Amino acid sequence: MSEKFRQLNDVVLVSPQIDADDVAAARELGVALIVNNRPEGEADDQTPGPDIAQAASEAGLDYVAIPVTHAGFSQAQVAAMRAALDQAGESRLLAYCRSGTRSTLLWALAEASAGADLDSLRRRAAAAGYDLGPIAAVLEMLAARPR
Repeated sequence: MSEKFRQLNDVVLVSPQIDADDVAAARELGVALIVNNRPEGEADDQTPGPDIAQAASEAGLDYVAIPVTHAGFSQAQVAAMRAALDQAGESRLLAYCRSGTRSTLLWALAEASAGADLDSLRRRAAAAGYDLGPIAAVLEMLAARPR
């Protein structure tokens, strides 16, 4: 596996910013969907989303952009990530942002919104090197919602 990619579960990988070579590496790992959680123009050195989208298309992969700024997460972003996870199904999904943190947090919110066990989410995020602490209260709120 690429040193950039971190595994959250059997299906979901997260990563810092990727480039076209990383798209090819993701394809080799069975990734079928790439989720871009980085807003365009966030940094001068980032690979533009349309370039990743084109590389994904050329590699036969699906691509979706769900940009997340440092302002936080919206219900629409959580729902869009839930839809991306559902779209991927049993196929692998690679989500990326600047460091992988926003992608991990959004994944956890989407999973919690579907009733996932919070302790399991915390363990999986921690094993990949990410901390769900910044969204703990929102995770608890999502977990308490009736299904």
